[in-house]
Amino acid sequence: MKYKFEWNDLRATVTLINVALIMIYGLSIAWFGLAVAIVGVIKDCTEKDFRWNSLIMHLSNVVLNIFFLAQIFKK
Repeated sequence: MKYKFEWNDLRATVTLINVALIMIYGLSIAWFGLAVAIVGVIKDCTEKDFRWNSLIMHLSNVVLNIFFLAQIFKK
């Protein structure tokens, strides 16, 4: 079976990199994750092949990164 690249593969990789950067450099990297998640939500809502699981995944990343940013401003 031949592998077929999908945009969600790239998004998942960027999300993994975001998590690693947050662990290494701290919560301020959550701005990057928030931007990537918002782009993902926009892409999900504008695609012809709409998938709820992709939208839910990106919305949860938006919420998670907002939570991380709230932790920074809470201090």
